[in-house]
Amino acid sequence: MEYIDTSIVEQIEMKMIRPSEFAVRDEFVKDGPQEDTLANSIREHGLLQPILVRPLNHGFEIVAGHRRFQTCRSLRWRFIPCKIREMSDKQAFEIQLTENIQRKSMDPIEEAEAFRRYVLDFGWGGVSELAKKIGKSEEFVSHRIQLLKLPTDIKEQIIRSNLNVSQALELTTIPSDRQAEIVSYVMNSNPTVKQIREVKALINEDISNRAPNSRDLSKKVCVLRTTKKTSLMLKLTLARIDNLIEEVHKTIEAEQRAEVLNFLMGLRLRVHNMIDECIRFKLMAMKSQGSNKTTGR
Repeated sequence: MEYIDTSIVEQIEMKMIRPSEFAVRDEFVKDGPQEDTLANSIREHGLLQPILVRPLNHGFEIVAGHRRFQTCRSLRWRFIPCKIREMSDKQAFEIQLTENIQRKSMDPIEEAEAFRRYVLDFGWGGVSELAKKIGKSEEFVSHRIQLLKLPTDIKEQIIRSNLNVSQALELTTIPSDRQAEIVSYVMNSNPTVKQIREVKALINEDISNRAPNSRDLSKKVCVLRTTKKTSLMLKLTLARIDNLIEEVHKTIEAEQRAEVLNFLMGLRLRVHNMIDECIRFKLMAMKSQGSNKTTGR
């Protein structure tokens, strides 16, 4: 069936309009220079595009155009041009969400929260239906929702753009008690997804070798676990040194660079030697443990 737009455009008194009860964002904060630009444009040219509202029992509710509404109110407008359209809560939410996705005005956590509300809180449809409504892939929607599994401090790093979505998604499959060390590694080294997965493999290997009851672990198994942890920490240290070396090349003048680089390269070599030593010690421990099992000890 062909869609027929039955909306009308009218001047509505500002005091009769309220923000959406189903706003996809908790609040519409000012964006500094962008807000000033919008205010200057409206002051000079007027409101080029009416805001979209829907009628309620007592006035109207904004569906799209919260920032334009706030700017016009700050300019002390009494009336504002509105496009009035009848629509359900679900339709209003979908329009707001689509508009914000297209404008890229939401951070990944805001998007995730909005997707969760649509799918789980309101029960308006599944991931597949929502993806079609906003013009994104199912993977995009499901990956955003997965970010909500992360603890608050890590989500804060995503909001601040200190962690990108690809990096953050790798953290969702790591036990919560091990996430902090990986976040520290990512923040300091900015590794690729492949590099993060290599570190995850080390952690998962460590976890898989834990016995259900640590009190029953033999001395050999304890040594093996400690060695693996040490190896992981040394590899993280090596990654941080590599990051520092790259930073030195970018920030220190050539005539002063050699001494600092020699110092860092010396540290790097010693860390490499310690990693090699850990590997040798681990192999000896595994061999010793295998020998004990064979002899029935």
